Amino acid sequence: MFTVYVYVLDTLADWELGYLTAELHSGRFFRKGAQPVSLKAVGYSKEPIRTMGGMTIMPDCSIDDIVVRETSVLLLPGADTWGDPKHGAIIEKAGEFLALGATVCAICGATAALANGGLLNGRPHTSNGPGFLEMVSPVYKGQSFYVDKPSITDNNLITASSTAALLWAKQIIAHLGVFQSDTLEAWYAYFSTGAPEHFFALMQTLATGDW
Repeated sequence: MFTVYVYVLDTLADWELGYLTAELHSGRFFRKGAQPVSLKAVGYSKEPIRTMGGMTIMPDCSIDDIVVRETSVLLLPGADTWGDPKHGAIIEKAGEFLALGATVCAICGATAALANGGLLNGRPHTSNGPGFLEMVSPVYKGQSFYVDKPSITDNNLITASSTAALLWAKQIIAHLGVFQSDTLEAWYAYFSTGAPEHFFALMQTLATGDW
């Protein structure tokens, strides 16, 4: 089983998680035999947080409750409050994930938090465009590893810009292997274009796949 820890913090950017958490929680397009996924909202404490969209989220657990295994995944969404020093604890935990082969997925402002933790200085990554990480992180030294793409995967690190939530979701789903490849391609094509032929292709993969 994959345990996916979703770090929740005040001003969390709601839209950056929606595609991914909906699919991982519902499992509606999972292939037969896919590992089940358990989603847990994790906070600095167990106090509720308020998202950028005004939604209240009650964490399921705190950082101390996280169990790091190879099947653990840490999702770090964007937020305007990453500069609060208390969030350094989850970045330290992200370092543990990466060191043990567990997966860390960061988007938008969370990539800046990883940069501030020194976790992007030696491996390929992306963020909100060239120059962004230098602007927000005085300790960032990973310029030679920066990839100017909306979202990239480097083994167990998946990073994305603020505009790449759908592609980021696709890459994380691919990394976990819970969709058939043709299902994932049709799913991404449909949600990125809205073209009805991709919806029918998606349904067809469910009808003819390994279910």
